[in-house]
Amino acid sequence: MRNVSAILLAFLVVPAWAQDAERGKRVYETQCLDCHYERIHNRDSARSLIRTYAQLRVEVAQRAAQTKRPFTLEDLDDIAEYLNRSHYRLEK
Repeated sequence: MRNVSAILLAFLVVPAWAQDAERGKRVYETQCLDCHYERIHNRDSARSLIRTYAQLRVEVAQRAAQTKRPFTLEDLDDIAEYLNRSHYRLEK
């Protein structure tokens, strides 16, 4: 739990660098689609709990931590950028 908290804290404190949505798509498709199908992001936006880009970044970090896969902060930023551009379209 300590490692998860440290990663989440670092993810929140460190500003999003130049994210690469294409790289994020590749990471998402190879690491996330095993359990998480793409259709989940196409639900009614009024029902979504994610209202800001910061909330999206937190959600990505929390879900990634649950998998216990060795995601880097760059991976998490890129995944969040991909999801934002492809589905959420939240302002930064």
